[in-house]
Amino acid sequence: MNLSVIGTGYVGLVSGTCFAEMGNHVICVDNDVEKLKKLNEGIVPIYEPGLEILFHRNIEKKRLFFTDDLKNAILSSEIIFLSLPTPQNENGSADLKHVFEVIENIGNILKENRTKDFKIIVNKSTVPVGTTSAAEKKLKEFGLDNFEVVSNPEFLREGFAVEDFMSPDRIIVGAHSQKVFEKMRALYEPFVRQGNIIVFEMDPESAEVTKYAANSYLAMRITYMNELANFCEKVGANVDMVQKGMGADTRIGKRFLFPGIGYGGSCFPKDVKALIKTSEEHNSSMRILKVVDEVNMLQKQILVKKILKHFDNDIKNKKFAVWGLAFKPNTDDMREAPSIVIIKELVRLGAKVSAYDPAAMNNAKYYFGDIIEYSQDQYDVLKNADALLTLTEWNEFRNPDFDRIKSELKLPLIFDGRNIFDTEKIAELGFVYYSIGRKAVGV
Repeated sequence: MNLSVIGTGYVGLVSGTCFAEMGNHVICVDNDVEKLKKLNEGIVPIYEPGLEILFHRNIEKKRLFFTDDLKNAILSSEIIFLSLPTPQNENGSADLKHVFEVIENIGNILKENRTKDFKIIVNKSTVPVGTTSAAEKKLKEFGLDNFEVVSNPEFLREGFAVEDFMSPDRIIVGAHSQKVFEKMRALYEPFVRQGNIIVFEMDPESAEVTKYAANSYLAMRITYMNELANFCEKVGANVDMVQKGMGADTRIGKRFLFPGIGYGGSCFPKDVKALIKTSEEHNSSMRILKVVDEVNMLQKQILVKKILKHFDNDIKNKKFAVWGLAFKPNTDDMREAPSIVIIKELVRLGAKVSAYDPAAMNNAKYYFGDIIEYSQDQYDVLKNADALLTLTEWNEFRNPDFDRIKSELKLPLIFDGRNIFDTEKIAELGFVYYSIGRKAVGV
C-alpha cells in the first residue's frame, strides 16, 4: 500500500519504518529541517533497539522516504497516519494544535486538487475522546466527503517499540464503515499472521478512550505498588516478597508490580493528566487518577528524603554519583524522568552531582545544563563521591564490580531507587544500602 506518516517523532518514525518493512511504500513527513537532514543522511535521531537496522534496510529498498512535501504525500497515499505531538497544556489538557493544523492542511490540499480518491486519515496521536469526530467535522467544512477519519492508537513501549509494532498483542481500530475496517485489516494482516493476535474493531470514541484507559491503569498499578512499598518499610515487611505473592495470583499477574521512584516518560504522566481534565470537562471526575498523579509526584522525592535522613539533613557540598538518567532503560528519553526531580532537588540543597547513563547523556544536558558533571564511564562517575544513586535499571548496572565501587566511593553507600541489588548480597559486601520497600542494610 501507499502510506504517509505525518510526524517523525518516536511513534511516527517507528510506525513508518515498520510499515515499510512489510513491503509498503511509506512517505514520512516533517517540517523540522534539521531532523529531515539527519534522516536523509541515514541518521536515526532516537535511541530504540532494533530500529536502525530496519531503517537502513528500507531506505535502501526505496520503501521509506523522508520529506517536507505534505502535498505530495497526501495525494499519493491511500492511508495517511497522523503521528503528531499532543503536549500537555498548563491545565493538564492535551494541546491539539498540531493535529488540527495538519487536518486543515489536508483539507486545503484535497479541496484544491479536487482528488476523487478515497482517503483514510488515521490518528495515531494520543488524543482526547471526541477528537476523531471533531477532525471529521473540520474536513467536511472544506466540502469533502471522500474520506474517513480513524482512531488507531499505538501501544508501543519505549525500548521495545520495534518488537511491539512487529508483534503486537492487540490492534485497536476505531472507525465507522466496513470499507475502512477491511482496508485497515489488510494493512495489519502481515503483523498478525500467527493468528493469536486480536484486531479490535470499534467506534472511534471507544478507541480513543482505550488508549487513555490502558496507560492510566498501568500508572495506577505502579503507583499502588509504590505506596505499598512505602508502607512495607514502615511495618518491617519486604515488598519483594509481597510482589511475588501478588504476582502469582493469575487475576493480578506479575507485570507493573515493581516499586521505585515513580513513573515518567512521554505517555503515563501526560495521559493521566489529560484523562483527569477530559473527565472534568464531561462532569465525570476521575477521582482515583487525581490521587495517582499526586502520589507519583511525591514518590519522585522519596529517595531525596532517605538521603537527607542519612546525612542529618545536611548535604551541602556532598557529592553524589548517579547511575541512570532516562525514565526507563533501553531509551534515551528524559521526559518526566524521576532523575530530573531528584537531581535538581539535590543541587538545590547544595549537593554536587556527577551522572552517567548509557544512552541519555545528550538529552540530559537539555534538562541540567552545567549544574551537574557528566561522565562517559559508570565507574569514573564514582570518584570521590559520598554515595551512589541508581535511578534507572539498565542491565549493565545489575552485576557491577562492587569492589571497584567501594574503592572509588568515599564510603560504601548506595541509594537504590530501582531495587536493582539483592539486599542479602549487598549486606555481605559491606555496603550501607537503602532501597524502596525493603529494610535498609548496614545502618
